[in-house]
Amino acid sequence: MQRRRATGRRFSTSSLQFRLTLELVVLSIVGLACVAGWAAWQMEQNLIATHKQTLDYVAARFPEQLELYAEMGEENGLERTIKRVSTSELMVWVKSPEGQLMSQSPTLTPDSSTIKTVTALTEVPKRPQIVRVGDRDIVLCSRVISVNGKTYGKLYLSQDVTADQENLTMNLWRLMGVSGLTIGLLVFAISRRIQRALQPLAQMSQIAGAISVDDLNGATLELRQAPDEILGLARSFNEMLFRLSGAWEQQRQFVGNVSHELRTPLSVIVGYLQSLLRRGDNLSPHQQQAVSTAAAEAERMTRMLQDLLDLARVDSGSLSFRQTPVMLNTLVVEVVQMTQTVTQRSIKVIATNDDVIASTDQDRLQQVLINLLDNAIKYSTDDANVELILEKTSEVALIHVRDQGVGIPLAHQKRIFERFYRVDEAMTRSRDGTGLGLAIAKSLTEGMHGRLSLRSRPGEGSEFTITLPLWQSPVS
Repeated sequence: MQRRRATGRRFSTSSLQFRLTLELVVLSIVGLACVAGWAAWQMEQNLIATHKQTLDYVAARFPEQLELYAEMGEENGLERTIKRVSTSELMVWVKSPEGQLMSQSPTLTPDSSTIKTVTALTEVPKRPQIVRVGDRDIVLCSRVISVNGKTYGKLYLSQDVTADQENLTMNLWRLMGVSGLTIGLLVFAISRRIQRALQPLAQMSQIAGAISVDDLNGATLELRQAPDEILGLARSFNEMLFRLSGAWEQQRQFVGNVSHELRTPLSVIVGYLQSLLRRGDNLSPHQQQAVSTAAAEAERMTRMLQDLLDLARVDSGSLSFRQTPVMLNTLVVEVVQMTQTVTQRSIKVIATNDDVIASTDQDRLQQVLINLLDNAIKYSTDDANVELILEKTSEVALIHVRDQGVGIPLAHQKRIFERFYRVDEAMTRSRDGTGLGLAIAKSLTEGMHGRLSLRSRPGEGSEFTITLPLWQSPVS
């Protein structure tokens, strides 16, 4: 069994991970904003309520203090009462019923801006309220006071709360900063958690996208820590791969058996058709053309059946390879000359001056090279260059078949070696072929312990590279 792991993926705004992260982050932001807003409002209300309660208490006790000093015969009871309740923030003054200033806090003067500003107000609230005076915030209220049942005057109370408001604002900014940091940490934590939760799905997507028919028998998805729903999906995925592998194996056996059974009768048909063409002097031109077309199609069918048989033998391991030392310098020249004779196309050979001796099967390698050259000629214009390049490194021999044809789009390059797979017909000049040539070339190359790779770009051509091990002389 083969285990595969997911690699990095590109960021996508339409992915499930992005959508879940965005939704949870938005919900978290809304929740934190509501909590922070409520906390700020509650802090402000508590601050205001405290100052209002203080002024209410002073206003309620002020007449009682005046009555107490009056009963004691104190002539300056008003001044003493004001001095007793005044603080650095709480300013107190009293006006007579006629509007004359009777007394004020020690820190105030009759010409104080606070008194003038408050006096200029259209209406001074009876209940403590916050009022903006210049650049200061004050809690202000007024109350008519009576002593022994008689109106004594009007009491004014003013408490500066600017410092407390500034402190509250600073705390609110700190709360916003902590909330922002918390949101950032939530975004990171939520994103990482969702990414880990979706990792099994990413593995399944990677396997489904990269698996080929040759990997069906060994591919499987192994999950150790995942939710039950995803584990169930993974088991179903593995069972599907197993069923596909069995169905593909049955298909291979069926194709191999049918190809073997059809090859003999097709060979007989081809023989009779060719004999009829050679001896058909009494056939009309139309009949000769029909017999010739039938013979050509029968030969093409025979070649396709032979290709299918070769693939079946490779799959079953019954196709033998004779690994011998082969001088590639000579082989590539012979293959090019043979191909040029059949196709009437010029092929350029670029070979290193050093002898390149590879460990390979000469007949099978020749079959692969002819296939690749035929493919290069088929998908390039008549005046385009086709090159066969031979080089070597310290360990391997490299044979490049390069053309300047239409090229192969990246989306097709991953599947170009699959059986019966063909690139869009609109991109090619010819509809000939069965889609088996490159699959056979790849299978034969790998059977010779080599590797067949592709590098291509649309409009610039393609380059197939055969990598073969160099021949190592046995140590005596």
